[in-house]
Amino acid sequence: MIDGESRMWKKLSDALGRNEYYLLWLKDAWPYLTGALLLSILQIATMAVAGNPWGISGAITNWGAWTIEALGGSVEHWYYFSSESARAVLDRGILQDPVSIRNFGIIAGALFSVLIASSFKLKKIRTGKQVTAAVLGGLLMGYGMRVALGCNIGAFYSGISVLSLAGWVYGVFLLLGAIVGGKLLVRFFM
Repeated sequence: MIDGESRMWKKLSDALGRNEYYLLWLKDAWPYLTGALLLSILQIATMAVAGNPWGISGAITNWGAWTIEALGGSVEHWYYFSSESARAVLDRGILQDPVSIRNFGIIAGALFSVLIASSFKLKKIRTGKQVTAAVLGGLLMGYGMRVALGCNIGAFYSGISVLSLAGWVYGVFLLLGAIVGGKLLVRFFM
């Protein structure tokens, strides 16, 4: 039975590997222009449906607050969650938060994309330096996203799409940070 299933999946994989539409739309990388146009269309749709620009990091902050409250803690006296609008979002819950729903869609879509393109891999951790670099990088990005009041999507992409000077300033410093971070990563962790 297992051999029969293996042969069936092998035949399906071989057939997909020869299908020009699968290769064009799912396996091969899309041109940058196509990606830019699709992102622009999705940004317009997000503004039309949700009434606010695309953002990610605000919901992640709320996820932390919902987790703390689920474990019996309280965030109502924290400055970030002291406003009525922040409390209203927390009171509505995660399934009534449009930004959280979009984040779940991004996670599911990314997983679906790598699975359909046969690109999903679990990689072995080679050294403790990799773990240190990943944890340090994640903490710095998380801290930076809250200090900047947004991540590269909310502060940069959405900022530029509404012609905000702050979006362009964020973009310049995002580029500089990537250059410096890349050099530090190569020097100390590779």
